[in-house]
Amino acid sequence: MTIAWKEYPFTSGCDELLTPDSLPRSGAEGLYRYLTGLGMEELRERQQAAEETILNLGITFTVYSQGDNIDRAWPFDIIPRLIPSKEWNRIEQGLIQRLAALNLFIGDVYGERRIIRDGIFPEEILAMSRNFRSQCVGMRPAFGVWAHVCGSDLIRDRDGRILVLEDNLRVPSGVSYMLENRLITKRVFPELFGTQRILPVDDYPARLYDTLAALAPEGRNPPRVVVLTPGIFNSAYFEHVYLAQRMGLELVEGRDLVVGDDDGVFMKTISGLQRVDVIYRRVDDLYLDPEEFLSTSMLGVPGLMRAWRKGRVALVNAPGAGVADDKVVYAYVPEMIRYYLGEEPILANVTTWKCLLQEDRRYVLEHLDQLVVKPANESGGYGMLIGPMASRAEREEMAGRIRADPRNYIAQPMIALSTVPTLTENGALEPRHVDLRPFILQGAQSAVTAGGLTRVALRKGSLVVNSSQGGGSKDTWIVATED
Repeated sequence: MTIAWKEYPFTSGCDELLTPDSLPRSGAEGLYRYLTGLGMEELRERQQAAEETILNLGITFTVYSQGDNIDRAWPFDIIPRLIPSKEWNRIEQGLIQRLAALNLFIGDVYGERRIIRDGIFPEEILAMSRNFRSQCVGMRPAFGVWAHVCGSDLIRDRDGRILVLEDNLRVPSGVSYMLENRLITKRVFPELFGTQRILPVDDYPARLYDTLAALAPEGRNPPRVVVLTPGIFNSAYFEHVYLAQRMGLELVEGRDLVVGDDDGVFMKTISGLQRVDVIYRRVDDLYLDPEEFLSTSMLGVPGLMRAWRKGRVALVNAPGAGVADDKVVYAYVPEMIRYYLGEEPILANVTTWKCLLQEDRRYVLEHLDQLVVKPANESGGYGMLIGPMASRAEREEMAGRIRADPRNYIAQPMIALSTVPTLTENGALEPRHVDLRPFILQGAQSAVTAGGLTRVALRKGSLVVNSSQGGGSKDTWIVATED
């Protein structure tokens, strides 16, 4: 059975593969012809092959449910998402610009606080920040970089504009699934990679390693770099193992490391203690060092912060970087770019109301039925209210939370996210909403993945793309086009 594109049920959003006339967009002609020639029955068979590959490779993610950790197969849709390279070049520049400003902001708030003194950023937001770490005041990491790895979430609105939805700077995850999505797609559609000019993503582990190694204290070549994981019960443990293997690094837990008398960090091995120079830590700040944060933590290393402050070890991302991983702080990033870089933002934010401000709060409370309300520091879609889809009781509950703690909430308009054709559970081809999480590296040099992790809302009409909330993912193709 061939694909009946004329019957494709467009939504109110912008479809990234098809025009409203059911014709392929620029750069998508090759994929359009290929899928049309393949037909629906063959597509379904290849989707099944992809799902079997995921099971055989053990590609999983963890969902926390009623106190239990449940491993599930990674949800994946085989129809890729295409972005022309000409458009991507601008997005890449915007992401590098954004992370540069964020790192300057983090260094500033732990240093001179010029942005507060000059009236650009309200002091009360910093004073009430959950992720500000007083232990980091006065620190100056190598290259002035605090957030070496950032995952910024991007969306496309109904007019086709790319907007930044949020920035993830604490322990951003998902890059392993981006890499695995490409591997699976190559197995499912090997013919396409011979005819399409698709930019590669498989150099990310090498680029990440180079970023990490460049941060090592002087005097060791090659440096010893390790990946620090909270352990097998963490929801991103698959990724920790995956990246350690791809970079050829030891995967360690806190109990595998010790801080010595010289404040150096050492890894326990059967051959004795071996000095560690760089730690790519996938453990949240509060669990890193029981001497300075949560005294009950069994995940960290006593004395680790002391070793970091004395320059004996590099930590990636640096402790305290999460001060900028806050949806209220996000609202000020355009001002940061103008203030620190003297440039106009290349990528725009989504319009955001800050409930801390009286006028913004009044507007949000009066328009809860039209807005999406988000807590400042939650992730994975938790604690969020989608006003147009919420009940009166849910909106009233959210109003109470906003009044009780206005600093903790922002609101944004409900945007009709762009869509991409997706194979549904019943085997039909329908539009589903997507976002995109590219990964940006900053250290001695800056780099951006060619695309990123496209997350897709698999449920019809849903705007929630998080895997923990029923979402899935797609391979993202940056297709080379003539400038």
